[in-house]
Amino acid sequence: MAVQRRRAWTKSKDVYVVQAAFRFAIRQFLRFSETAARKVGLTPQQYQGLLAIHGFPERDQVSVGELAERLQLQHHSTVGLIDRLVAKGLAAREKSTIDRRQVLVRLTPRGIRIVERVSAANRGELRRLRPQLTQLLDRMVRLESRGVSVER
Repeated sequence: MAVQRRRAWTKSKDVYVVQAAFRFAIRQFLRFSETAARKVGLTPQQYQGLLAIHGFPERDQVSVGELAERLQLQHHSTVGLIDRLVAKGLAAREKSTIDRRQVLVRLTPRGIRIVERVSAANRGELRRLRPQLTQLLDRMVRLESRGVSVER
């Protein structure tokens, strides 16, 4: 009985080990990205805002609500972020031509240049971390397929 208990603990421990390693790798990337943003005079949140606007599907502008959703922020926090991006000359507000009550945000040419610069550095870091991330994801899938679970 003690052996079975130990084996179950070992299997579930493997899941935690892999998840912790995966989170560590993600955190390494995030720290790299935060540092890259700071090197160009942005806070990490400002860079995330620029990236969310520039990377929005099918449009070059987003509403405040869409940006809040993408960044997982409250509306008022998103408005403050947009204020700071506009003050830095990285973004501009414009009224929607469809719904005049709606404010849209787009990047300025300067904002585009900066997001492209930081994103290029981030893609390089992701290429560096890709083997590690892929290996950890594969290990998670293998553990799941063997029925290893953290549930008791």
